[in-house]
Amino acid sequence: MSMRIDAHQHYWKIDRGDYGWLTPELSVLYRDFLPNDLLPHLHQHNLDQTIVVQAAPTLEETDYLLSLSEESDTIAGVVGWLNLNDPDFHIHYKRFSQHPKYVGFRVMIQEMPDPSVILEPHFVEALRYFAEKDVPVDLLVVSHQLEPVVQLLKLVPGLRAVIDHMAKPRIADGVIEPWKSQMAAIAKHSNIYCKLSGMVTEANHTEWKHEDFTAYIQHVLDVFGTKRVLFGSDWPVCLLAAEYDDVVDVLTQALPENWSEADKARLFGLNAKGFYKL
Repeated sequence: MSMRIDAHQHYWKIDRGDYGWLTPELSVLYRDFLPNDLLPHLHQHNLDQTIVVQAAPTLEETDYLLSLSEESDTIAGVVGWLNLNDPDFHIHYKRFSQHPKYVGFRVMIQEMPDPSVILEPHFVEALRYFAEKDVPVDLLVVSHQLEPVVQLLKLVPGLRAVIDHMAKPRIADGVIEPWKSQMAAIAKHSNIYCKLSGMVTEANHTEWKHEDFTAYIQHVLDVFGTKRVLFGSDWPVCLLAAEYDDVVDVLTQALPENWSEADKARLFGLNAKGFYKL
């Protein structure tokens, strides 16, 4: 029986105070979400462990998640935060990397007013440093920011990275290009993976249908293949549009009929295990 992993979810404790995006207006999300809250969903879907991903752009939150991981066997790894504009980024990285459950960090391109910042020399050099060390990097990017990512991968061809949330295509509007072509270009780099996660929140939150996602999911499966795709729930953010069960259902219903049990085992755990070196 292979390890089953949810490769992308979050925990937070509101009174920690560094989640700037998390406001009372997001009522369904504005409370603490901790490992015991997720347990019933993991059991329901026979998921053994998760990758918990940073939700605040602070070193302190990464420390907090690492401390949570010491208390919960369900946390297989922590994707933390690093500021690559900070000349001391490698010092913080070395400290985090001493922790056995630290598996990498996330670059929040989504939050950059100008995504072409990732092409500046100091940023490229920082990512080359991590490429040489073969460190897993999550890239949080929105579909309209993909061109700089395509260029970045030419400058740092050795980067081991995963595109979070399929790069957030415009599912609610039914728009597929240029996302489709850009994702195909990104997938040509054999060490770039893609998370089939965060889809429901890119659709119409109250009126989405299963078929809204099919073309996007199938394209990712076509260009990345069965060995470079990871299931992620994006729980609890997904609750803005769907329950955990719905998220699993959206993905499983869109899988090709000819997919084997081995293919599904890769999607639901083995690829995450390989990418994050668990």
